[in-house]
Amino acid sequence: MSEIFEPSRRSWPRKFRDAFRGLYCGAVAEKSFYVHTLFAVAVVVAALLFRVSATQWCLLLLSIALVATAEMLNTALERLAKAVDIKTNPFLADALDMGSAAVLLASLGAALVGAIIFLGRLVELLSP
Repeated sequence: MSEIFEPSRRSWPRKFRDAFRGLYCGAVAEKSFYVHTLFAVAVVVAALLFRVSATQWCLLLLSIALVATAEMLNTALERLAKAVDIKTNPFLADALDMGSAAVLLASLGAALVGAIIFLGRLVELLSP
């Protein structure tokens, strides 16, 4: 029974190994993660080209992390829902829709942060 998940008895190296395994599982399993990764790379390239400030870097990286976290939690929720019940369940459907909404809200917030930063920098660069 030593393979049963016992969070309080795991060593720190084991906790990190499990977390990286979860990151791998989520990133590989969820096609949406690829889209978010593509946008994250585009944001990083744009931030380098626009030479954004340290504060703007922090906001952009925090936004990327927020979207990735929301996507990872949504993927975990989807996997858990499949493990709990394979039939149509209105409670699980609601929970899955809320998980998707969390990703949508995080993505919209990140897009707004990016728009504010990059449009502001564009105006600064084009101003005489």
